[in-house]
Amino acid sequence: MTRLMSATSPASAVTTIFIDADACPVKDETYKVAARYGLKTYVVSNSFMMIPTSPMIERVIVDAGPDVADDWIAEHCGPGDIVVTNDIPLADRCLKAGAAALRPDGRLFTVDSIGAALAQRAIMEHIRSTGEITGGPKPFDRNARSQFLQALDQEVHKAKRAKR
Repeated sequence: MTRLMSATSPASAVTTIFIDADACPVKDETYKVAARYGLKTYVVSNSFMMIPTSPMIERVIVDAGPDVADDWIAEHCGPGDIVVTNDIPLADRCLKAGAAALRPDGRLFTVDSIGAALAQRAIMEHIRSTGEITGGPKPFDRNARSQFLQALDQEVHKAKRAKR
């Protein structure tokens, strides 16, 4: 069961930001950009998470389980919206819904790049399933945060132009 902290619906003609929040390192940066542009932001996770007190930021707590948060985001995002996620299958679903999908390091998932990203993910899962140790992602640093802020700002401008 999905529990919303309010009964509002994210569907609107205004750009909305969705944060796949459980492992997102750029929530604070996203809040700042969203506040600058007056954008509604949904922070979606399967556990309680502190968020700033703002009528424009809404906490969505979904049940624990694989892909429950992803399902909620994919069902509610649409054209002109922005989804902040590192989850490649979720990014694919969001792109298919017409939303932009942005990684926390500032790289944008695109219709042209998502197929390769899904294939790479499948290959890495296969390699790990054989017992191979593959190492994790590089450490998240200040440069990645800066790139994210710039990319999010660009996506907000692009979405606002498209919704006019």
